[in-house]
Amino acid sequence: MRSLNYRVTMQEAVFVVLLLSLHFQKIYTAEIAVISDSRFLTEGDTLVSPAGVFELGFFRPGSSENKYVDQKKGRANIKIILPVVFLGVLLIGLSSTWFWYSRRKRHHAQSTRKGEFLHAGKSQRDAMELPLFSFSTIAEATASFSPDNKIGEGGFGPVYKGMLEEGIEIAVKRLSKTSSQGLDEFKNEVICISKLQHRNLVKLLGCSIEGDEKLLIYEYMPNRGLDSCIFDTARSTLLDWTTRFNIIKGIARGLLYLHQDSRLRIIHRDLKASNVLLDRDMNPKISDFGIARSFGGNETQANTERVVGTYGYMSPEYALDGVFSIKSDVFSFGVLVLEIVSGKRNRGFIHPEHDNNLIGHAWRMHNEGRQH
Repeated sequence: MRSLNYRVTMQEAVFVVLLLSLHFQKIYTAEIAVISDSRFLTEGDTLVSPAGVFELGFFRPGSSENKYVDQKKGRANIKIILPVVFLGVLLIGLSSTWFWYSRRKRHHAQSTRKGEFLHAGKSQRDAMELPLFSFSTIAEATASFSPDNKIGEGGFGPVYKGMLEEGIEIAVKRLSKTSSQGLDEFKNEVICISKLQHRNLVKLLGCSIEGDEKLLIYEYMPNRGLDSCIFDTARSTLLDWTTRFNIIKGIARGLLYLHQDSRLRIIHRDLKASNVLLDRDMNPKISDFGIARSFGGNETQANTERVVGTYGYMSPEYALDGVFSIKSDVFSFGVLVLEIVSGKRNRGFIHPEHDNNLIGHAWRMHNEGRQH
């Protein structure tokens, strides 16, 4: 059976109190009116009223019996009025408290949803120096997030191509409600990449946060992800050795900037082929800083109990013990170089002779002094 969730407002509670007051007033008035009308009642008659059954006597004006009746009527009046007043005050107080609490809670929840990704700090918002787009502007740019404009999907959510009114092409990452990444990753990417500027890092143009909708707006990369080029049989033929070498150098420059030359030392922790985007001239740009970590001062490594990333690109010490550092990104870069050179996925490669993956096969060739 379906249960009904009915919420009583303060106005409804006050209305109920007034009804109760009128109900008791009618009962008392009926009793007094009948008792005072001696033309129709005589001594010994019985009065039936909503409040009960009474045996009446005939009293003369000014008699002691009349005084007794007046006292009894006064006590009855007090007995009726006091509970009604008490009940009314109690209901009004409870209703007012509930109404105030529900409004305060709803207002707090709305304020939290709007500001929690930035810790609701104005200084932090100013420090990001990142433009904020309205949701309606991005919805118009992507034709209301049309499936025809969808160009990919990752752990964060779907990615759409769009066009701003100024004629600028954009890529929009929309946080999915069922995303494996969440608000922390969204906030982390906004704060990290807004402070980074390098030709081999994807440029974040802005973000949009309205209610449950959270969007990241990037510059559009026409050639999409590196994985769609090197692992595709048809497109990989377009990548000659010079282009592949330039891609490797561009990734290395971007990684060097993150580790040494940026305002913060950034450990990406998820460097892989799909997180390297290619612009119109096949220049590589590192993207997706959702799980990146920043270091300050002389920090060089850290431990975590929450190991996140992509297996096949993780260094052993990070995958097994949760220890990550600059070396973790260098390990991932080495795997990526092998994939760019060979055109094979590390996790999907199994050598027919010794069942090694791509890393194992490369290490075996190195030990044997072979080049292929």
